[in-house]
Amino acid sequence: MLRRGFILFLPRLAGLLVVACCSVSIVYMLACTPKGDNQQLALPRVHSLTAKEGYEAILQEREEQHRNYIISLKKQIAQLKTELQGRSEQLKNVQDQYPDPLDIQLDHSNLEKAQANLLAFLHSQIDKAEVHSGVKLSTEYAAVPFESFTLQKVYQLETGLTRHPEEKPVRKDKRDELIEVIELAVGSLNNPEGDGNAKHHVYTASDFVEGIYRTEKDKGTLYELTFKGDTKHQFKKIVFFRPFGPVMKVKNENVNMADTLINVIVPLAKRASKFRQFMQNFREMGIQQDGRIHLTVVYFGKEQMNEVKSILENTSKSANFKNFTFIQLNEEFSRGKGLDVGARFWKGNNVVLFFCDVDIYFTAEFLNSCRLNTLPGKKVFYPVLFSQYNPSIIYGHHDAIPSLEQQLIIKKETGFWRDFGFGMTCQYRSDFINIGGFDLDIKGWGGEDVHLYRKYLHSNLIVIRTPVRGLFHLWHEKQCVDELTPEQYKMCMQSKAMNEASHSQLGMLVFKQEIETHLHRQKLSSKKT
Repeated sequence: MLRRGFILFLPRLAGLLVVACCSVSIVYMLACTPKGDNQQLALPRVHSLTAKEGYEAILQEREEQHRNYIISLKKQIAQLKTELQGRSEQLKNVQDQYPDPLDIQLDHSNLEKAQANLLAFLHSQIDKAEVHSGVKLSTEYAAVPFESFTLQKVYQLETGLTRHPEEKPVRKDKRDELIEVIELAVGSLNNPEGDGNAKHHVYTASDFVEGIYRTEKDKGTLYELTFKGDTKHQFKKIVFFRPFGPVMKVKNENVNMADTLINVIVPLAKRASKFRQFMQNFREMGIQQDGRIHLTVVYFGKEQMNEVKSILENTSKSANFKNFTFIQLNEEFSRGKGLDVGARFWKGNNVVLFFCDVDIYFTAEFLNSCRLNTLPGKKVFYPVLFSQYNPSIIYGHHDAIPSLEQQLIIKKETGFWRDFGFGMTCQYRSDFINIGGFDLDIKGWGGEDVHLYRKYLHSNLIVIRTPVRGLFHLWHEKQCVDELTPEQYKMCMQSKAMNEASHSQLGMLVFKQEIETHLHRQKLSSKKT
């Protein structure tokens, strides 16, 4: 019933939007009509020495006000036209999806009922949200905070990847959202209800003081905007609410991943002991539990190469695993070059590539996530992995450091979401080749992954970026060598600092002497008593 009501409501909505567009056009024409002779400007006194200058100043001010008003109306007309076009396309899509005349036959009574139901639902969203009154909350953690904004800046608690508590909105959706709300507020203030032809102040965006907004994910977004009033201590306040509609089904499909192979590509130089640990994880999760996997190792140089090959061959024999490739390059290590060579070396059918490092731990569930979030020509997967802190710091007060499996717990004391890292990624080989692969001019550590990530962002492919529970970066001491460029060295040192411990844990190390002194004084004091 909801689907049919929604379909029946769409044509009426399109008609209403056409009428609204025409009405705004008429208002625009009336607003642009020159004033009659009986509405003369208030001119300065004729005998004043500044009569000409005063007249020009008033005329310029009135002209600026009308220009801003016309610009505001034009934007509203453009928005209505865009929305009308979007609604028309939605209606066409629905009609194409349901060609049966019985499904799209319009019935006047049902259409009115569908419209009434939709409006009732949207109004109920306002009533459910904290718009007119507060809602009792169990704890302070349940409160949904506001974020504030001006014309230029957003002041935010959720800082995202930039880590800036104050910034110009970087994301286009947030930027467009706030601009739209400010423009709607200006239009509403310049068209007050019930004032008729009464003269009033013409508002522009420059009159905007500040706004606050917050989103309740199941209800909608509340906006409260403040504008300058007629005097210094007077303000205009306008409140908007963008209600969220009911959930709509977009797709329902069966996905068969039984024959979807993943080629795990690992670039490596030395680090034989780390590779042995990696192969233990690969054997358990990739070979024994998943079984639809290929391993490509691209090895740089010859030092420790025989040991690495021996580990690989022993795993092959003990697990009866033949799906691996070993490529040796006699040149300086370059992560981007190793991954690029490994991806292009594959000669089979189109395959999912998982670019991986030797200090990564993954689960069989993650391998399925890798398959489900990639689609050739459509989607690439950039998981945010959980990065482990230094176990010797985390478990320094324990008798012994737990086993690796026991350490892989997602908590703020044990690690952090590595949202600045883009090295572990899944994509089909065809997409990697079509996008142009890695920039092979980048040598050594860092930079090549961000460059590839930006290529995908600049394309028409959907980039799936999400934290995943089955992918971990294992802690290891990071060496930032002198051969790195200044920018690479800075990135390496920032990564090194973040990898050691949480803010509070590092603070405990910094103030360790003060803490010990305090405990010693407490012990002496207790002995005296």
